Amino acid sequence: MTEETPGFEEKPDVPSGATPDDAEPQAASPSSSGEGAAPAGDASAQIAGLTAQLDQVRKALEERTADLQRLQAEFQNYRRRVERDRIAVKEIAVASLLTELMPTLDDIGRAREHGELVGGFKSVAESLETAAAKMGLQQFGKEGEPFDPTIHEALMHSYAPDVTETTCVAILQPGYRIGERTIRPARVAVAEPQPGAAGTGKAESSDAAETADDDKESGGPDEG
Repeated sequence: MTEETPGFEEKPDVPSGATPDDAEPQAASPSSSGEGAAPAGDASAQIAGLTAQLDQVRKALEERTADLQRLQAEFQNYRRRVERDRIAVKEIAVASLLTELMPTLDDIGRAREHGELVGGFKSVAESLETAAAKMGLQQFGKEGEPFDPTIHEALMHSYAPDVTETTCVAILQPGYRIGERTIRPARVAVAEPQPGAAGTGKAESSDAAETADDDKESGGPDEG
């Protein structure tokens, strides 16, 4: 039997011409190359994941932006509708009030025509007319203007030789409007051209033309 000599450890065989220290780096080199390849793959996966997350965030941002724009457009339309309804309600209320005041304004106008608008009554009447004008009430209707059925209401009708078209010859009650809206047409007396006046002239011209034609056909008037 052989006895191991104390104090000596077995060492791996080393090729001739090489030192024992050269074996350890060679054995460790395969493992070190594998560890270097692993971090490159992990970085690519992280970049791909971040890119996907960025796309999701961008898509969500576009959706939220579109929702915000749609809500803003709806709000602007709502504001316009509210403003339009507010103006319409105001105009209706003002028109209703002024409609109730029209008989009083008519009385003031008749009193002015008859010279009865004097003293304190005149001051009150003028104040009322001024207030109505500030609220947008406009009076229209004048004698001599052409009759317009959209703003005039004919209560009397007659014929006149000095008119060439249907004309307002008397204003029985003035009309009133607010802006472009007519709240009462002007009540007027109208006159039309005298019937047959234009026709008579045409008939005389026609007779004269026929007489001239007859003279030409007969060779002129008979000689004495």
